[in-house]
Amino acid sequence: NFDQKTLDESLIKLDGTENKSRLGANAILGVSLAFARASAKDQKIELYEYLGNLSGNKIFKLPEPMLNVINGGKHSDSGIDLQEFVIAPIGFDTFHRKIQAGAEVISALKKILEDKGYTISVGDEGGFAPKLNSNEEAFILLTEAIKNAGYSFDEVKIGLDVGASTFYKNGLYHLKISGEDESKTNIEMIEWYQKLVEEFPIIYIEDGLAEDDWDGFTEMNQRLGEKIKIIGDDLTVTNIKRIKTAVEKKAVNSVLIKLNQIGTLTETIEAINLTKEQGWIPFISHRSGETEDTFIADLAVGTSSEYIKAGSLIRGERVAKYNRLMEIENILNKND
Repeated sequence: NFDQKTLDESLIKLDGTENKSRLGANAILGVSLAFARASAKDQKIELYEYLGNLSGNKIFKLPEPMLNVINGGKHSDSGIDLQEFVIAPIGFDTFHRKIQAGAEVISALKKILEDKGYTISVGDEGGFAPKLNSNEEAFILLTEAIKNAGYSFDEVKIGLDVGASTFYKNGLYHLKISGEDESKTNIEMIEWYQKLVEEFPIIYIEDGLAEDDWDGFTEMNQRLGEKIKIIGDDLTVTNIKRIKTAVEKKAVNSVLIKLNQIGTLTETIEAINLTKEQGWIPFISHRSGETEDTFIADLAVGTSSEYIKAGSLIRGERVAKYNRLMEIENILNKND
């Protein structure tokens, strides 16, 4: 007797807590997503079509893939502070071609790391985790890999997930700049980001400041928001209330969307639609702990979200999402 909305509302009511701590967000999410898959099969439509119907979206398009290729921060033991260095192969006509370019840049990066004597073990999300001398060196290695793979900075850009909450303490940001230990205010961090954006082909910065540094985010968005995407993740946690606060404060211009941050499909779609209503970009994301489930691939297409982040092209649970997106592209092309 349920539809998606009434099922999810019943799950939330059954749990009865503010943060789904009684039943657990992952248990609730498992039921919510299983219901969605079953409903799509029952209606004999693709999962992305079912999700499109839920979100009021009729035009399906493939997202831009953001590939995490160097892991730092708490995602690895590389010793660098910043959490993710991402390549964004955006300058190509098809999703298949974007993935090909991404794979070629990753191959070029692997060779550079080997030639320099760095380890090529991988972190939680499939990116390499070399023990670099500085955060800046990661950008230099990525630009070199893009060039060596035969691409321009218009075709392949760089994204950055700072994860700044992990090195924020007592009102200051403690990290290495050019290999030296420094403590910076939020304004000094923003000034450092401005220099990086001038020097490297950066397309976005996610979690550039700590999760409750609202004033800092507002300032960062004012200074850099017209040049790049300023993305909230720890800041907004796929939570309608926090997204509304971000709207009021003009703190970001893009919101990371993670299903298991909020715990039901209905709430996730509400967060996506609220983000779109602001003219902001919803950015569909995996988690560092993943399975081979590909739901987020269909979610990105079904809601026509512009970006997806599912890790590198090395570990199977990451590759599965990109394979599903290429499969969807084939389906859409066939239907055309």
